[in-house]
Amino acid sequence: MTYVVQVAGVCSVDEGLMLAACGATHVGLPLRLAVHRPDVSEEQARDIVRALSGRAETVLITYLADALETLALCRYLGVSGVQLHGDMPLGQVRLLRQAAPDLFVIKSLVVGAAPEADIFARAQDHAPLVDAFLTDTYDPASGATGATGKAHDWKVSERLAQRLPRPLILAGGLNPDNVAQAIQAVRPAGVDAHTGLEDAQGRKDEALVRRFVAEARRAFDSMPAAGLAKDIESK
Repeated sequence: MTYVVQVAGVCSVDEGLMLAACGATHVGLPLRLAVHRPDVSEEQARDIVRALSGRAETVLITYLADALETLALCRYLGVSGVQLHGDMPLGQVRLLRQAAPDLFVIKSLVVGAAPEADIFARAQDHAPLVDAFLTDTYDPASGATGATGKAHDWKVSERLAQRLPRPLILAGGLNPDNVAQAIQAVRPAGVDAHTGLEDAQGRKDEALVRRFVAEARRAFDSMPAAGLAKDIESK
């Protein structure tokens, strides 16, 4: 069975190597963001991607809305995937898919930013063009749509995981203490954590990362094959 354990946000090559050594299958690199400042420069991110080659998959997380600009950044970094966290028009997503059929494309769905019916309809429109979805949390206080440290209503993600024709990765407020419960409740094909694995200085805490990965694996492995909505397929 294939599933994703992604850790988003990395501050250095050494930190990226630590995440891979702890068992993270995917490392997310947030760049060109709407709210948060990037953890590293694009040049540093490229170095991290190179260092992680063969150790973990790397994913650009971005709010870019132009397909060719997004693809150019992906090619520059050398990532194997991109997480479209903003409002890229559907026509641009289609262009990105056509231009890069081997790129692993994840579309973020922000729970709380719109009614559930609208989120589902938007996801259905994107389903033929992406490889997976990721549900994250909207924070009305800050306007942030990710890296909020806050969980959303897992029932929404559970329904999306069951109804959508693509695998779903669960994000939003996950940490070592709640990830197993979240997997059991939502039955996603993957999980993603960011701030829930950081110390007071905003660096990834190795002990937290190791425990998060172990708890996620335990929860995924305890489920029968039919328990997960859909497996992640490697490209």
